[in-house]
Amino acid sequence: MFYTYIVTNKRRGVLYTGHTEDINKRAWEHRTHVIKGSFSETYNCESLVWFEAYDTRGEAKGREKQIKNWKRDWKIELIEAQNPNWRDLADTLL
Repeated sequence: MFYTYIVTNKRRGVLYTGHTEDINKRAWEHRTHVIKGSFSETYNCESLVWFEAYDTRGEAKGREKQIKNWKRDWKIELIEAQNPNWRDLADTLL
C-alpha cells in the first residue's frame, strides 16, 4: 500500500502534504525530526492528521500533487471531514 498524508504542528497550523509506502515509519520520522533541514522539521510538523491509502505509488503521488495545489481552506475541510478534533492519527496506527 501507498499513502498520501498531511502532518501539522498544531490545529489549523502549518500543513505539510506528502506520500509514502510506509505510513508508520514516515509518521515516526516526522515526530522525531530524522530528516534534518526538511520543511516539516523546520516548522515542527509532527502530528499526522489525515491520510488515504492507494494501491500504487503513482496514485498516492498524484493525490499528493492534487492536494498541494489546493487552497488552504480545502485542505482544512479535508482534514476536518475525517478528523474533526485534529487528533494525531499516528497513535491509531498498528
